Amino acid sequence: MIHTQTLSPGVTLRCCRDPRFKQGCLSFQLIRQMDAREGAMNALLPSVLLRGTKTCPDLRAVTQRLDDLYGASAAPMVRRIGDYQTTGLYCGFMDDRFALPGDRVLEPMAAFLEEILLDPPLEDGGFLDAFVEGEKTNLIALIESERNDKRAYAMTRLLKTMCGGDPFGLPRLGEPEQVAAIDPKALYRHYRALLRESRVEIFYVGSARPERVAGMLEGLLGRLERSCRPLPGQTGLRPGPGEDVTEVMDVTQGKLCMGFVTPITNRDPEFAAMQVLNTVYGSGMTSKLFTQVREKLSLCYSIGSSYFGTKGILAVSAGIDFDKEDLTRERILALLEDCRKGDITPQELTAGKEALLSGLRAVHDAPGSIENYYATAALSGLDMTPAAYMEAVDRVTPAQVRAAAETLTLHSTYFLRGGSQ
Repeated sequence: MIHTQTLSPGVTLRCCRDPRFKQGCLSFQLIRQMDAREGAMNALLPSVLLRGTKTCPDLRAVTQRLDDLYGASAAPMVRRIGDYQTTGLYCGFMDDRFALPGDRVLEPMAAFLEEILLDPPLEDGGFLDAFVEGEKTNLIALIESERNDKRAYAMTRLLKTMCGGDPFGLPRLGEPEQVAAIDPKALYRHYRALLRESRVEIFYVGSARPERVAGMLEGLLGRLERSCRPLPGQTGLRPGPGEDVTEVMDVTQGKLCMGFVTPITNRDPEFAAMQVLNTVYGSGMTSKLFTQVREKLSLCYSIGSSYFGTKGILAVSAGIDFDKEDLTRERILALLEDCRKGDITPQELTAGKEALLSGLRAVHDAPGSIENYYATAALSGLDMTPAAYMEAVDRVTPAQVRAAAETLTLHSTYFLRGGSQ
């Protein structure tokens, strides 16, 4: 059970009291509307903050402090959830019950989180230049590494093509040139505005009572000068005009992505049916796309579908030989048409449901997965616990799956093929 409490205007604490784990977690997220003007800065901030504090002036000192807390950890956390981008920190640490007699970990961990967030070392009214430049290099390398993953690159290009002016088409980490242009002083000014104006989400998993967790955060919140701005609610996709894009690059395998739109989002009653359709159609090794296009017809090296429930997008991605593009497109569309006609076997429906149920059963297996599910659900608009979600999936009928398939419309395609640019 999640205990939700408003600690101050725009600041929400969610606690999952669960004594099963030796490790607990505490996350702190600043929530922003996705914006091309600040996305790169938001992505850079948590890594800069983790480089040091006034009392722990470098990474070595930060690591030593965490080691002293029974080997605790602190990691940057940047998420894209529908229209929102989140930036913050995720802390993992030993639950107090397993510390030495008289020792506590939770309060010192919260105090160190406060120090990381509010006591960074500064120079000339900005973050330390060495910290910012070092993390800019790391972030640019991370963005470039994602671009080098051609499957991920092709999907990013498809979504950008589909979304037009919708914030969901913006890159989660920004563009390399935007990162390169970040100035330490401007970054610090932006950070102060984030702390003052952004919605704050704090999530705790462990054995402590919610009132204890709220009490240990009083010092942190008391230091924040807040003037929180309202955060607009999540919206369905506002697509740009449909396009059929082909890009030529020095690659040995083609990447075909096909994007479909649906009015069904995770805020609609038909959400569970759409999720089941996705697993039946293309997600996993029991799906139609995998068993027919890959296994039976050998048209591709890899294939699968993803449903972005916050926005109402279903995207198919396939790795193929360049000369198999047309035939692969035809089979992808034909198998979707089979779903629209209700040509789904009981075995396919059962396997699709079980794939979803298996993932939902695992939500409560670790503090990190609990935090990820509930924190993301709260921001995306999904108003279902894993148990309620499982019940909804179990109730989905073949007719509902067919109805969900009928809502899908092909919007755009993207094909990455080999050759000289």
